[in-house]
Amino acid sequence: MNGPRIEAVVIGASAGAVDALSVILPALPRDYPLPLMVVVHLPADKKSIMVDLFRAKCRLDVREADDKEPIRGATAYFAPPDYHLLVEPDRRLSLSSEEPVHYCRPSIDVLFETAVDAYGAGLLGIILTGANDDGARGLRAVHAAGGTALVQRPDLAYASIMPQAALDACPEARSVSLEEIATYLQEVTNHE
Repeated sequence: MNGPRIEAVVIGASAGAVDALSVILPALPRDYPLPLMVVVHLPADKKSIMVDLFRAKCRLDVREADDKEPIRGATAYFAPPDYHLLVEPDRRLSLSSEEPVHYCRPSIDVLFETAVDAYGAGLLGIILTGANDDGARGLRAVHAAGGTALVQRPDLAYASIMPQAALDACPEARSVSLEEIATYLQEVTNHE
């Protein structure tokens, strides 16, 4: 495996997210060494069921992100509804109620761009199914910093707009199936 050692994973998804993430996250072992930070576009006025849903399906720890929480491996952190999820330079999570980006809070771009500042070339960014262009700018930032960029193949996505926008913004990204993403996530930790 060539390239920098991956230290963290950021994932963005919207319409069709549950089905897409259900292929990827349950495939990871309990002791998966990397942290995963996930933004899914959710209604702002409802409690998210994402954590409960994926905690039941996954072997790794699944939790809703807390403000100022240190980032740990073997954990998938979901952004809470109506809060941006950010990564601080000291690799802690933070939550923000600043203005929506692309009409979205949480915003995929906000997570990816702040994670780039903390992890640089050690970041793996993944854009999945969705119906707007949030995440395209963030994925381009991941690639520009020397990180790794993966995108769900638009022709296989429930909603192709988000992955296609990400590929348009970052044509260097690898466009792969959900199963290939799950395999890649496991392979990158076997080469350390």
